[in-house]
Amino acid sequence: MRERKSYRYQVVDVFTQTPLEGNPVAVFPEAADLDSSTMQKIARELNLSETVFIVPPQQASCVVRLRIFTPGKEMDFAGHPTLGTGFVLLQLGRVSSGSRNFRVEENVGAISIRVDEEERSMLWLETPPIQDGPTIDKDAAAALLSLLPGQLADATPQMLSAGNPSLFIALKDKAAVDQASLDNSTWAAIKRQYFSGPMCVFVFSPTAEGAYSRMFAPDYGVSEDPATGSATGPLALYMMRNQMMPARDGSRFISEQGTRMGRRSLLHVRLRGEKGKDGIDVGGYVTPVIHGEMHI
Repeated sequence: MRERKSYRYQVVDVFTQTPLEGNPVAVFPEAADLDSSTMQKIARELNLSETVFIVPPQQASCVVRLRIFTPGKEMDFAGHPTLGTGFVLLQLGRVSSGSRNFRVEENVGAISIRVDEEERSMLWLETPPIQDGPTIDKDAAAALLSLLPGQLADATPQMLSAGNPSLFIALKDKAAVDQASLDNSTWAAIKRQYFSGPMCVFVFSPTAEGAYSRMFAPDYGVSEDPATGSATGPLALYMMRNQMMPARDGSRFISEQGTRMGRRSLLHVRLRGEKGKDGIDVGGYVTPVIHGEMHI
């Protein structure tokens, strides 16, 4: 029987200042000797939305490379793991204590992280380029969510991706968002017709603060995600296109997500340039909750 090795890890709650709310992510700071299969098994063992493994970067401009896994597959990009890992890197001294900007490498490319000027426990990431996908029929979208067509807002449902393809469906009010329940047979039919790869379903209603949101990701082994940073930049773009939020330089809003499942998360968005042409930043607070050790 081979000798087992120990790997330290941390769990932090992202997009919250309250322990046991927000979206938890596990971060393994020293994972260079783990292969992809073992990383996937660890992610399945912990069964969080995502688990991050820090390995040496391939791009010289990046401080580290992140391998991000859901219980079901590896992700090209994910928001709360990026911010949570950025916080851990700062705590461990892997990034200079005076640094306000640094980059991490993910499968989608280099991601810029900024430390908030006033709140060091709040970090911002720059959303990667957003790609347009197909639109879908509103009746099909209503059936997908087990809702009536009249509960949908006027905006046409559309798939957008910043490395994590998501179908955005706007609803008229919070009650409809809370009522939504993914119909698996309709989901399978929509994917056969419009998109063949793994995809998420992001539902929301506009609010005075920004948006009230939920996200379903059965393709990734996640029935519902408490906070989805990778989809929040595309959410801002979708809302701007449909006149649901201001599109001027410096505009900010908050997407409240995870409340329905008891893990309230607050995802901050700010635009740089008119319509976010200079970037869409997604930010949030990070709260440490667990230091652990795994023996495998």
